[in-house]
Amino acid sequence: MTDWVAAMAQIVKSPDVLICLFRTRGWPDFSNPAAGSARAWASGRGPALIRSKVPMTRPIQASCHPVVFLFLLAPYGIVSGYVTVTLAYLLVQAGAGVAEIAALAAIGLLPQTWKVVWAPLVDTTLTRKRWYLIAALVTGSGIAVSGFVRPDAQGLERLTWLVFAFNVTASFQCMAAESLMANATPDDQKGRAGGWCQAGNLGGQGLGGGAGLWLASHLGGAWAGSLALGALCVLCCLALLFLDEPVAEMRRSRLRDDIRAVIGDVWSVMRARTGYLTFFLLLLPIGTGAAQNLWAALADDWHAAADTVALVNGAASGLVAAFGCLIGGYLCDHLPRRSAYLVFGVVLALTALAMALAPRTETAFIIFTSLYNFVIGFTYAASTAVALEAIGRGAAATKYNLNGQRRQCADCGLTCWTARPMTVGVPAGCC
Repeated sequence: MTDWVAAMAQIVKSPDVLICLFRTRGWPDFSNPAAGSARAWASGRGPALIRSKVPMTRPIQASCHPVVFLFLLAPYGIVSGYVTVTLAYLLVQAGAGVAEIAALAAIGLLPQTWKVVWAPLVDTTLTRKRWYLIAALVTGSGIAVSGFVRPDAQGLERLTWLVFAFNVTASFQCMAAESLMANATPDDQKGRAGGWCQAGNLGGQGLGGGAGLWLASHLGGAWAGSLALGALCVLCCLALLFLDEPVAEMRRSRLRDDIRAVIGDVWSVMRARTGYLTFFLLLLPIGTGAAQNLWAALADDWHAAADTVALVNGAASGLVAAFGCLIGGYLCDHLPRRSAYLVFGVVLALTALAMALAPRTETAFIIFTSLYNFVIGFTYAASTAVALEAIGRGAAATKYNLNGQRRQCADCGLTCWTARPMTVGVPAGCC
């Protein structure tokens, strides 16, 4: 009883202890020996105990509107759109071959495929905000410099190294944003957070491809588009002002202990029911949207003109899919998320089947490809929400990208399946 009296007296004398009490939303469990006595806690060591392994409620991050994640994830899409559309077009105009451009695009995708390998660095070193700032500055600088490289044989080699470098830093920028999102998003907003971040990704692809190419074509050179896009990647750092830095749970005194803590956190998720169900669910070839890679190849069967294909595969598809992301994310906060992901995948497959059975006209091509892109937004938002629900906090960058890596494997396998001969106009694996 005297311990509790001492604790209350210390609260009256020290506002810091009162703030500590308020932020943790409760008292330490003094029945647990690890928590020490109330007198020791009241003596001014409360904040230190919070950072220790005392079983107290986790400090709650100040929540923000999920639209913040649209801006944080936009640079990831900008990099992709810039390489695959803007740079590819400019290199074609300079006389580069298809094989060279394909190799450049593959080099750009390589870091995104393996980023799970260096994801633990984001969880164990620096802070998420510092990782984001450093990566944004390097990524933006790399994009800006690439616009001043001549697209000849020697310049193509330099471009290849530049593209690889700023894709590596973009992966760090993306992982830092994903970790911030996982730590700052309340459980009841994970669907909306997934919708907004995927809308930023898709919108960024439109900016990197459409806006970058327009600026390069109308302002006299590649430098105009590269400078604008590089500056935009850096300006997205302003969204960090609306987020708190998460608690560094995976940082110990030695890096070896940090890595061990990350592995333990990943294993604790994988052996939990939600974790292994998500593992299995994201391995399934559901909601990948692989058929969208075949619209150009199928256009002649639907008598679609080149301008029509450019419209449904270009900026319009990004806007439609981004809108679908927002609606899908909202629905995921009002439905069981794993069930919603399955339902959206089935709807996507039925949309492709309906396109195969519909009259093959240009109007049908526009309607069904747009509807397909709209539903893709639902599946993208749902997959992100499912992953966020499973990984919790802690080593969020590693756990999120481990889920994303499995999904990429499923996407790759399904894309190979869609390359098989088609019998009804749309491949059976187009879900």
